[in-house]
Amino acid sequence: MKTIIAPSILAADFANLQRDIEMINNSEADWFHVDVMDGAFVPNISFGFPVIEAVKKHAQKPLDVHLMIVKPQRFVEWFAKVGADRITVHYEACTHLHLTIQAIKAAGCKAGVALNPHTPVSVLEDIIGDLDLVLIMSVNPGFGGQEFIHNTYKKIADLKRLIQGVNEDLIIEVDGGVGLQNIAKLVSAGANAFVAGSAVFATENPTETIAKMKQLTNNSVSI
Repeated sequence: MKTIIAPSILAADFANLQRDIEMINNSEADWFHVDVMDGAFVPNISFGFPVIEAVKKHAQKPLDVHLMIVKPQRFVEWFAKVGADRITVHYEACTHLHLTIQAIKAAGCKAGVALNPHTPVSVLEDIIGDLDLVLIMSVNPGFGGQEFIHNTYKKIADLKRLIQGVNEDLIIEVDGGVGLQNIAKLVSAGANAFVAGSAVFATENPTETIAKMKQLTNNSVSI
């Protein structure tokens, strides 16, 4: 399966956001990762509909929208309208997860579920066949630049077993502490989509960093 690099615009320079969008457009990246935080589900606040709509006007690649918000089902149609191609909600934030996933698909988007570091993949057993993507948080959600949690490798292996014979086309995405130092190992564990924030934007040449990540993922073999 093709590997996907999704730079997180949360780590971009907001004073030069269009410049950074064009950088991603012209790079080997595959998606734009857009983190939406409400200050309730996580202790941070990011951007909402107007910023996403503005990004969509310039983005030439799909928007991978990650909702770190309470009761995300209230806003699914709005995020779809402003340009989300994929919408991922947190298992921990959804009382009626199946209903929320169906709403995402009805809005014309691919549907994903994110799991916090303490949440086992086994909670998805009854819904795994309905998902397009599972996002494994390898840091606690809310802030960039955190240290990678090594139990992530085990969770990826657990998820690979869960999807076997059920939904083997599922995208396994990892978010948090992903960089040149561990991306090849994550591919070998079974992940195929990677969110990178400061690991891209804090480097001297983000385009070159993305290219190196892409090369590392392409040279690795998923188990």
